[in-house]
Amino acid sequence: MVSHDLLKRFSAGFQRFQKTWYCPENNIYEDLRVGQHPYALVIACSDSRVDPVLLLDATPGDLFVIRNVANLVPPYEPDSHHHGVSAALEYAVRHLHIGHIMVMGHAKCGGFTSLLEASHSDDEFLNIWMNLACRAKAEVDSSLPGADPDERQRACEMWGVRFSLDNLMGYPWIKSAVDGGELLLHGLYFDMGSGELLYFDAESETYVPMVNACASGTSSVKKR
Repeated sequence: MVSHDLLKRFSAGFQRFQKTWYCPENNIYEDLRVGQHPYALVIACSDSRVDPVLLLDATPGDLFVIRNVANLVPPYEPDSHHHGVSAALEYAVRHLHIGHIMVMGHAKCGGFTSLLEASHSDDEFLNIWMNLACRAKAEVDSSLPGADPDERQRACEMWGVRFSLDNLMGYPWIKSAVDGGELLLHGLYFDMGSGELLYFDAESETYVPMVNACASGTSSVKKR
């Protein structure tokens, strides 16, 4: 049962949300209740520390978000099974006509830790899901055989973003939109240790700084 204190915290949080977005001078839902027109789809991790709406300082209606363990995009498999990620991709691209898809990876991802360490062997679903990232692990095993665990983890997370971008191009309606100049794909990587945001440059096949690391001690946000 949810504790009374937790309900009070959520209630207070929702009241702050109301004051921000339902106030008479800035009632953003006057328009949003008619329909949504997000400018980007973000595929992000379920990790509680990497909410893309907060990280990108987005407002309601800006982003269509898919979140799962390790921000993975499965391959295109049109069969009778249940495909939550693929269904959301299809809705965003074919119905919302989204113009940008961003795959956002991050440091210290628990999903990639479990993949590299095989630390959750008894899990029913996690291991099968993380098998989607086996190509990333194989790339790291091949290119960084003697690297320390932190370096292997970071490299695997970054390769995961790249292979998810590759998988996106396997969806025919995504490829068609990209080839027609109607859709752009982006790879991002958030280093939560430094506060740096990296962008995957497909031409050079490297990650480049998009937003530099934070200077220590500059935050004005109080911990709750």
